[in-house]
Amino acid sequence: MSADAEDAPAGSDDEVMQELVKLADELYEQIDDGEVPRVRIPTRTKNNVEYDDESGVWVYGDSQSTRSAASVSGARKLLRLAYVLDFIHDQVDEGRSSTLRELYYLSEGWGDAQFNSQDESDRLVEDLEIVSDVRRERFRMRPEEDGATVIGPVRIREQTRRGEREIHCQEDVGEGGYQIPTDVDTVEFLQNDSEFVLAVETGGMRDRLVENGFDEEYGALVVHLKGQPARSTRRLIKRLHNEQDLPVAVFTDSDPWSYRIFGSVAYGSIKSAHLSKHLATPEAEFVGIQPSDIVDYDLPTDPLGDSDINALENELDDPRFDTPYWKEQIELQLDIDKKAEQQSLASRGLDFVTESYLPERLGEMGYL
Repeated sequence: MSADAEDAPAGSDDEVMQELVKLADELYEQIDDGEVPRVRIPTRTKNNVEYDDESGVWVYGDSQSTRSAASVSGARKLLRLAYVLDFIHDQVDEGRSSTLRELYYLSEGWGDAQFNSQDESDRLVEDLEIVSDVRRERFRMRPEEDGATVIGPVRIREQTRRGEREIHCQEDVGEGGYQIPTDVDTVEFLQNDSEFVLAVETGGMRDRLVENGFDEEYGALVVHLKGQPARSTRRLIKRLHNEQDLPVAVFTDSDPWSYRIFGSVAYGSIKSAHLSKHLATPEAEFVGIQPSDIVDYDLPTDPLGDSDINALENELDDPRFDTPYWKEQIELQLDIDKKAEQQSLASRGLDFVTESYLPERLGEMGYL
């Protein structure tokens, strides 16, 4: 089964190129009519990002900015846009791909349109996503980071440059699991025997779960988040929830930064608010180490630093954490002045997490 129609981004290479040509045509028509060329996009500031109660994710507000050739700076931005449009159009047409880093270096041959930093080129690609409503993965633009992995009882069909291949993400992979591709929408789910998705923050905990056979015993589809999860990882989790009707639990450390990892899976991020409908899974639930667990299990801890305290206090005002549960846990953490890692559960034995902690937590939540 492919991505849901209402959730799927623009689609075929031809459709992607049509969107790019449409944008170029709009600029050309403005010039042909004697107008100063311009592009309007949502203002990409924190003040213009709001939490949408209905959808449960971050979205852009109504404020918009204009990129206009009326100034030298604005003209240079539109020139860069034209170069990037041309590059991506040819890339998609030829069936090739490139990394965001390569795009930055490629611009060295663009004269006045050369980027001064990769932050500039990355931001322009994001702007292009917004105005075209096409995700960069469909532009065939890849990030530099390695893909995260998944292991569990699901069979998939993946489109690769060598053709189609079918993979069972438990039987046909090693202990490292199946590596999530950059463009998850090339993956088709053929057979699913999983009961739920367990998204795990750290590699050490992911390895412990696999070594102890947690995926096999409980039908868990274990997804390694690798810290703050990549877009492809969040996209896969959303598709598994929407298309395979799998509940999603996020298992992290007990600190404010890990709570934000959960938040990015469940509600999206401010930086990628334009992609929340494709990446966020508002129904995801937190099954990570709770401040109350630190007290109940007397877990090994580290003291909170000043940045931790500031982050926790900010989360008390964050609409994503505006629930009685989160307020109670965050206030408790500030009171005890402690944080703990997932691996701290090993203080009660290497098998404690798979034999007691997760089965009890997930059982209480209705997953098991």
